[in-house]
Amino acid sequence: MSGLAVRAAAAVRSPGRREPDDRRAALDYFRDLLAPFGEKPDEELFDGGPHVRHRDLADLLVADEGVGGSRPELLIVTHALPDVVPFTAVAPYLTDRLGGRAANFAIAQQGLAAPFTALRIASAYARAGRAAEVVIAVLEQTTLPTPFPLVRDALPVRDDPPAQGVPLVDSAAALVLGTGEDGGDGNGPRFVRARSAGSPADALGREPAEDGTLLVLGPWVAGDVPEHAGPVHRVAPGSYCTSLWLDLADHWREWGRDHRRIVLCDTDPRSGRTHTALFAGGES
Repeated sequence: MSGLAVRAAAAVRSPGRREPDDRRAALDYFRDLLAPFGEKPDEELFDGGPHVRHRDLADLLVADEGVGGSRPELLIVTHALPDVVPFTAVAPYLTDRLGGRAANFAIAQQGLAAPFTALRIASAYARAGRAAEVVIAVLEQTTLPTPFPLVRDALPVRDDPPAQGVPLVDSAAALVLGTGEDGGDGNGPRFVRARSAGSPADALGREPAEDGTLLVLGPWVAGDVPEHAGPVHRVAPGSYCTSLWLDLADHWREWGRDHRRIVLCDTDPRSGRTHTALFAGGES
């Protein structure tokens, strides 16, 4: 079977606070950015954040042996929330850490759809023979100069008591995908397609239920979903754009080994659109 298969992956959660060394420059930047809109940065909110930059998250991903040893021909950085300070172009920075030869760019302002878009683009590059190895990085940091509902307001937990919640934490995931027929080390799951629709029922209804399918639901999926006879894995709350990809990075070997198909699904709480990605298990 042709296509891009997972060869390695890494996940980072709550790496800890760092002391900012660029506070003044960052606040000056945000003052200039917000002034035309009659706003100013909330210094208390900004100072209270962990100050984990996208560059820091990239360094932690590269520290993983599988990701750090990759030499991609295409590298895509995705994120839904902005960097704490936008002073480093992280896609070329990460490319330099991984051999320096990859075409690279970032996808943003798509909410949690960004990694799904990255998979479509990576697949097109592979089909065209332009990239035999691809790295997709999904970055999420939570230090912002103004209030943002998804960071400041907790995501409700679906267990009792329902009033509890879990705020977002800094996190990142990276997938190394390759076109080798064996899928690389571990014969990982192979990307098939990504789709989007107006609701979980519509999005999942496009993926016919088949035996051996694992359904992976992100923390933002709410409401009714089509009946699924197979196993369901629910991603824990605490992330936005990185949600599905953190768990895929943790479990790709076992999921690819134990299931014929893996369907990843999450709903963007801002747009209401649901996105799915289908992977074929490594034994398919």
